[in-house]
Amino acid sequence: MGLEVRQEAEALIVEISGDWKLSRSIPRLEDLLEKEPPASEAHSVDFDATGLGSWDSSLLTFLQQGMLHCEAHDLEFRSGNLPEDIVRLLELARAVPEQEMDRAPTGVSIPSAMGTRGLAAWDALVAAITFMGEVSDSFLRLVLLRLRMRWRDFWVVVQTNSSGALPIVTLIAFLVGMIISFLGAVVLRRFGAGYFVSYLVGYGMLREMASLMTGIIMAGRTGAAFAAELGSMKITEEIDAYRTLGISPVDHLVLPRVLGLLVTMPLLTMYAGLVGILGGMVVAIMVLDLTVTQFMGGLLSAVTLPDALLGLFKGTVFGVIIGMAGCMKGMQTGGDASAVGKAATSAVVLGITLIIAANAVIDWLAVLLNI
Repeated sequence: MGLEVRQEAEALIVEISGDWKLSRSIPRLEDLLEKEPPASEAHSVDFDATGLGSWDSSLLTFLQQGMLHCEAHDLEFRSGNLPEDIVRLLELARAVPEQEMDRAPTGVSIPSAMGTRGLAAWDALVAAITFMGEVSDSFLRLVLLRLRMRWRDFWVVVQTNSSGALPIVTLIAFLVGMIISFLGAVVLRRFGAGYFVSYLVGYGMLREMASLMTGIIMAGRTGAAFAAELGSMKITEEIDAYRTLGISPVDHLVLPRVLGLLVTMPLLTMYAGLVGILGGMVVAIMVLDLTVTQFMGGLLSAVTLPDALLGLFKGTVFGVIIGMAGCMKGMQTGGDASAVGKAATSAVVLGITLIIAANAVIDWLAVLLNI
């Protein structure tokens, strides 16, 4: 990388020679002129590239700096003796002038942040209502025999969320029943009313815990799976292909999954209630020395059919919530790989939140209706 400056009349001649590579430090024209100032006043800067070897963008950087120096000192920059490729690149670099970008605001005011979050929440609410309307419309057309649903996908969802979910549901329900029975044994035995632990287990499992725990389990197991499946299809543009072919993704992807959970959740809730009662009975027999007859007699004398039906109704509602939340988050997945994980996480959080809220609303209505 060679660089010399000489003066001819009123022009400065910059001789460029050698190989110019980015691995070496790039000289600056103004530094060279400070070391060897011209003997007399110069009006232009010209270049001699006869000894130039190979070059890369380091030479263009040097020439760009030279152009800026000439503009600052009212000198004429002459590039006629440079290679044609270099001249074209310089013209391309100067074709679009640099623009000053406005600095991003360093802070956001509280009203602005609240407004942004409020608008985002409103958009999310509108999107959720629109999605529920589309699913309801598909279900209505199915009932009216105006829609041909993919029943194979429906039965796959039923199978994976019935027999496939039995191990985890069995374990959690049995342990929850034992916990309720232990709690009743500790509290009721202080008042000499250990016999009534069967009431607590029956009410707790059939009305509340069987449906609630099953819903939470299925939200983490199935809701996340729905979001991941549909999110992967969204990223690979399979959903866009459905729309291009005139096929509704809601009809062929969302409806079978929601109906599958609508069918399986009441069955899983009933099963979880029976297993939880069994776990509570084991604890009552071991801790309170009750017999099976005493436990079942006390349970049947207090727990009625409306209690069990209320639990089944909750399970049905929770199934719809899980299916809708998982499918909606999957359909709203972004375009990058990390979006699938975010969609699955959002589906679980949203599903569990709505399940707990729906459980509170149903219990409130049950109290008002004296059920």
